[in-house]
Amino acid sequence: MNPCVFIIFSLLLLLTETTTANQLVAVGGGGGDDDDKGVVNKCTDKERHALLDFKVSIQDPNGHLYTWKAEEDDCCKWFGVTCNNETGHVTELELWHSGLGGKISHSLLNLSNLNHLQLSFNSFHGPIPTFIGSMTQLRYLDLSDNGFNGIIPASLGSLTELSYLDLSHNSLYGTIPPEFGNLTNLEELLLGYVGRCRVENLEWISHLSYLQHLEMDEISMSKANNWVNVVLGLRKLSHLSLQGCELSQVMDPYSSFVKSSSSIEILDLRNNNLTSSMYTWLFPLTNNKLRFLLLSSNTLDGIPKYLGNLCSLEVFRFENNSAIVNLPDFLNNLSGCTSVTLQWLSASGSQFTGSLPDEIQNFSNLGYLCLSHNYLNGTISEKVWELPKLETLDVSFNNLRGAISVNIGNSKVSIIDLSKNSLEGVPSIDPMSNLSYAEAIDLSSCNLGPQFPKWIQNLKHLTRLDISNTRISDTIPLDFWDTWPSRLHYFNLSSNNISGKVSDLSSNFDFGSVIDLSSNNFYGPIPNVSSTVASLNLSRNKFYGGISFLCQIVDGFLQVLDLSHNFLTGELPDCLWNFKQLKVLNLGHNNLSGRIPTSVESLIKLKVLYLYDNNFSGELPMSLKNCTSLNSLNLGGNKFSGNVPVWIGENLLGLYVLILRSNNFFGTMPLQLCQLENLQILDLSINNLHGTIPSCLNNLTSMVQEGFTQVQDLQYDYSSYFHLGRDGVAYADHAVVEWLGDEREFINNLRLLKSIDLSSNNLTGQIPYEITNLYELIALNLSGNALRGEIPRNMGLMKKLLALDLSRNNLSGDIPSSMSQMSLLDYIDVSCNNLAGRIPSSTQLQSFEPSRYDGNIGLCGPPLITKCPGDEEDEVPSVIGKSKGDGEGLDEFWVWFYIGGGAGIATGFWISCGALLFNRVLDIMWCFTF
Repeated sequence: MNPCVFIIFSLLLLLTETTTANQLVAVGGGGGDDDDKGVVNKCTDKERHALLDFKVSIQDPNGHLYTWKAEEDDCCKWFGVTCNNETGHVTELELWHSGLGGKISHSLLNLSNLNHLQLSFNSFHGPIPTFIGSMTQLRYLDLSDNGFNGIIPASLGSLTELSYLDLSHNSLYGTIPPEFGNLTNLEELLLGYVGRCRVENLEWISHLSYLQHLEMDEISMSKANNWVNVVLGLRKLSHLSLQGCELSQVMDPYSSFVKSSSSIEILDLRNNNLTSSMYTWLFPLTNNKLRFLLLSSNTLDGIPKYLGNLCSLEVFRFENNSAIVNLPDFLNNLSGCTSVTLQWLSASGSQFTGSLPDEIQNFSNLGYLCLSHNYLNGTISEKVWELPKLETLDVSFNNLRGAISVNIGNSKVSIIDLSKNSLEGVPSIDPMSNLSYAEAIDLSSCNLGPQFPKWIQNLKHLTRLDISNTRISDTIPLDFWDTWPSRLHYFNLSSNNISGKVSDLSSNFDFGSVIDLSSNNFYGPIPNVSSTVASLNLSRNKFYGGISFLCQIVDGFLQVLDLSHNFLTGELPDCLWNFKQLKVLNLGHNNLSGRIPTSVESLIKLKVLYLYDNNFSGELPMSLKNCTSLNSLNLGGNKFSGNVPVWIGENLLGLYVLILRSNNFFGTMPLQLCQLENLQILDLSINNLHGTIPSCLNNLTSMVQEGFTQVQDLQYDYSSYFHLGRDGVAYADHAVVEWLGDEREFINNLRLLKSIDLSSNNLTGQIPYEITNLYELIALNLSGNALRGEIPRNMGLMKKLLALDLSRNNLSGDIPSSMSQMSLLDYIDVSCNNLAGRIPSSTQLQSFEPSRYDGNIGLCGPPLITKCPGDEEDEVPSVIGKSKGDGEGLDEFWVWFYIGGGAGIATGFWISCGALLFNRVLDIMWCFTF
């Protein structure tokens, strides 16, 4: 062979072997000790250690990072970690909604190839680390929905590769860094609800030429002049959200000399206190690409006609505008091509007037129409039922009147809410029975009665039915209860006069459903209940028999159970371990008896326990202390005995209502009750307690500080979590309380009621002066005890007291002069003591009946006829006219309670006061009786 040929052939063979070897290495081939060196899709040791350092610096209570272990050498397999398949470098951390907390470690800087960092919906706190600005490879950064505070670091402006930045829903403050203008590759910038931040000049945004999505909700833009011009310069911007940005304070939002066409498809300007003058600068922001326009929560008194020419508009929201708007004029201004494309129109909670006119027929693509909570009057046009695509109609809470059109039967509407109007005469036969599409009907507070509307049974697709308070006084057909097998999610027949037996509640209801049959005349045993029910309210009926049916609900989802005000008997069954989701248990005002079963310890989520006015007996079980979520505990009117447990104050620290009145408790008041900082209603009256009143009661912080937020939080929890409906009982703000000698039900106003009632016990010693530090207390009743000593000199500091009863004790000394400052006092009784001296002069103290001071031989001065030494011989006229003690001064009190929705209590309050006044002679006799 030619030597040259041999040499060339050998070189080609060597080249082929080298190439093959390299290919094997690239796919992880090779052998021997060098195998690991050939695998390039494993993360490097440096980056693995960086991730482990990151884990050490944070909290992971849910254990999401359990795969991040030092002994696991390939971090590319760890939860939330993504690597480059070729280089093995970590490129993405996706740890959103993982329950992580603490502070972010500098070790992330060692992930030099990281381009995607997603840490949203966690609990990270402290300032946003400035070192993140050095992670210049990042193209995606999401730190939203955490607890970050402090200012936004300007160093984030160095992340010039970013296309997505989300800092929303944190607690930041200060100015949005103008360095964000360096982020010229940004496509989405989300700063909504970032905290108390502001922008004074939007010029930096003009550099973000690729920006498509911009959210700056709740950021003050009050000084951002010409912001409209800046926005118009963003040619690719399609989504702009500026909720709550104080836009009404901007002096010059737009210069008319700059003309640009907008590309915006979604425009959100809600909650800016805008008036109709804004329509001059809104015009250039609108175009035929606009699909969503949100103008809610402003002060707009109408809309301009040019909004009727938006030929792509699909959703228009105009809720909660505080100016008067005529609905026919409003619809007329939308009557251009907008009326053809519009699919969603919502204007609830505003001040719309007029009727629902025939012009509604022009909106042929409308699928959702909500005009609830307005001032509409007149009738509903029959044309609304002819809209071919309408699925939801809500005109509840208006002043619409007359009969519902018979043409409703031709409609394809699946959700109908006509509640809280004066509509009546709903046909009882065919017209509404043709609503084959109907899935939800709310006719509450309309006049459907007196017969039960049998047409409802023909609506086979119903998932929600509310015909509460509709003046029905009839029985229900037995086959009615079998109409919707496993479909109903909300079923409300409450506040009618419906009678008869309830045959079955186990077949119709979907998972997590709500049943409300309260305030009717249903009778008989309680039937079987499905395990799928979340809320069951059968209160204020005539059900009788036991409640052993509870033991048939196995592994149920029940969260609210109200069987109060019936005629139920027997014991509370010991199967409560089935109800680990239960949050409200109300069995009050029945004839139940026996002991509280030990299985109550399973109710770890229980917030409200009402067993008042029954015949329960025995000591309170220790197992009840496991119910550490309790907020309201009412065991009054039973036969419980033993000591008031110390564990109430040690374990039930969330209590804001504690009522143990009218039982057989004995012993002393445990000092541990003073640890209940949230307590605002304490009632231990009519028991056999002895000893002194603890001086530490001034530790009950809620009775010292103004306001109370816990009730509002719980109302939100129950109304949203259990779908109790607008008129469902807000159990978190509901208690039955002894008020001036009569039992009253307080609903939606507990935040105003702060009271202590220790009356009718055997308490001794002095009234502790510390009690006068409870500045927010409105009712204090210490009557019917054996208290001695003087009334605390600083009693007058309790200026918000409306009712004070110290009668039937052994108090001595005078009435402190400071009490003349108690200008809100509308009820006082210090009778049957050993008080002496002049009654202090004030408009209040002289206005009460003399009987409120009887039984104190040494008292003198008005309103008593006994003169004090040194008084002139001339007769001093007593108070002229009706006394405030007779109730005239209650106006201010009831103004407070009307604000909280307490109108229903007013009648009872007057009755109780009247009864007390009518029997004032008996007050004197009580001195001898006790």
